[in-house]
Amino acid sequence: MSKTDQKKQAADPGTPAPFPPKEDAEPGASEAVLSLDRDTVTPEQFEELKSRAARADEYWERLLRTTADFDNFKKRAGRERQDAVKFANETLIQKLLTVLDSFEMALAAAQTGPADGQSLQAGIAMTQQQLRNVLAEAGLEEVDAGGKAFDPNLHEAVSQQETDAVPEGHVAQQLRKGYKLRERLLRPASVVVAKKPAAA
Repeated sequence: MSKTDQKKQAADPGTPAPFPPKEDAEPGASEAVLSLDRDTVTPEQFEELKSRAARADEYWERLLRTTADFDNFKKRAGRERQDAVKFANETLIQKLLTVLDSFEMALAAAQTGPADGQSLQAGIAMTQQQLRNVLAEAGLEEVDAGGKAFDPNLHEAVSQQETDAVPEGHVAQQLRKGYKLRERLLRPASVVVAKKPAAA
């Protein structure tokens, strides 16, 4: 500031002193701000203001549209996630309907037809095989424990039995089958574990 300007400012205390530029201002910040005096705005500066105002309006509209699109995306993704959970077993249930039909036909035949134990047994066996096939396609696997070494990760020991039929620590009898869904255990097999007979 020149000495003349300092004298003018001292004579007119209502005139604010210009702020010196900040030393730590970000590069390009001085270019983004248009320093104007309302009494000395040139036509070029006025056009620059109009251009910047138009761009600001455009950016604001873009922000509003982007925000609305993102909100719609979140709502749609939420609905799709809920539907995926709600109808996750749709394919499996569709296949099980065939097994249900077979059970209903077997019951109807047993109630209305002549008593034929062999035919009823064959129908039940066929239905059981249908059910096994559907569950196997869905990833269900049986845990075959018979005669195997006892595995606490797959078997549940209900009791022990003295026997020489199988080695000690092996499954002497399987009381209830176990099942896995692919690599995950759904239910351990309930077993009786063999132990050496007591010495006579």
